Amino acid sequence: MSEYPVTDEDGLEPIEILTLPLDAWHRGKGGRMVEFAGYHMPVQYEGIMAEHLWTRENAGLFDVSHMGQVYVSSDDGITPAVEAALEAALPIDLATLKIGAPRYSLLLDEEGGILDDLMVTRWKTGFYLVVNGATKWDDIGTLRELLPDDVTINHLEDNALLALQGPKAFAALERHAKSEYPLSALTFMKGGQFTLGGVDAWISRSGYTGEDGFEIAIPGESAAMVADLLCGEPEVKPIGLGARDSLRLEAGLPLYGHDLSPETSVIDADLKFAVNKRRRTEGGFPGSDRVLKDFAEGTARKRIGLVIEGRMAAREGAKVFSGDQEVGIVTSGGFSPSLQQPIAMAYVDTALTAEGTALTIEMRGKQLPAKVAAMPFVPHRYHR
Repeated sequence: MSEYPVTDEDGLEPIEILTLPLDAWHRGKGGRMVEFAGYHMPVQYEGIMAEHLWTRENAGLFDVSHMGQVYVSSDDGITPAVEAALEAALPIDLATLKIGAPRYSLLLDEEGGILDDLMVTRWKTGFYLVVNGATKWDDIGTLRELLPDDVTINHLEDNALLALQGPKAFAALERHAKSEYPLSALTFMKGGQFTLGGVDAWISRSGYTGEDGFEIAIPGESAAMVADLLCGEPEVKPIGLGARDSLRLEAGLPLYGHDLSPETSVIDADLKFAVNKRRRTEGGFPGSDRVLKDFAEGTARKRIGLVIEGRMAAREGAKVFSGDQEVGIVTSGGFSPSLQQPIAMAYVDTALTAEGTALTIEMRGKQLPAKVAAMPFVPHRYHR
């Protein structure tokens, strides 16, 4: 925990900023630490632009140990009752989920608002969930309310989670990942058990940069050793939060707390794929009445991408206009190192979401010309 507690927004009581297993490792590598999701985390090492481009061309190692890792099971492993209970909590068709295959899903409230986005993987004896760091305690509480008492929810709080991302991630990781099958057996959204430097690791071919890459769950006590092992490879450098954000923005991937919130819905956010086909007709999950209605009738607004003229970036909260009429709001924005121009995500009136539609963003008293653009801004390079 931090030696210097800060106060909450109302100044009423101190809030302790927590440390992650790699805290000393980041500082030793020259990481500039900031508070994020209640933890000290590195925002950059050499600079956001350099780290971003390094990841696009080589391989970057990200510490995402602030994410919540949760294991859902029963004394008898995965039973029909466990499966039915989790299906009642999420808009997913678990019958289509094979062992070791992560799947993107959503935790919704009763009105169909998005409480969190998460990954679900079927393991042999239970379901492994990865949820966002800032919402993990609320998510665990929500799951405890939704799942029956005989379903165990185990927070794997002693685990660390690393993400190795970039076109050279496979080459670097293959030198160290050992298993009964080769690392090449993992294609996009497939995972398996390996060892790294003798340490047990769950590795999935996934990530949030749009690049080929891997997410690696390991015991927290071994995190520094594994990080050193991977960063000892010439293709790999440690990468901070700043580049992680610009990479996921270029990839057109929404960030919870910015592009997703209880005020956004599945169709608003353009996340139809997260509701499996059977669930779109049967419902039976929190907020399903709203979600099925939105599938049938559409919504008044939609998440879109924008490319912006000039060099000035639009930031979260900037208003979007069509002529003199306010039609939306920016939820994420920044300068794209890959494209060398500003880009943004926004929610705008559905009638204005066609690619090429001209809009204006108001930023610091200036009017920034923008056009609706297809996402991802930079093509995904997943290994399928």
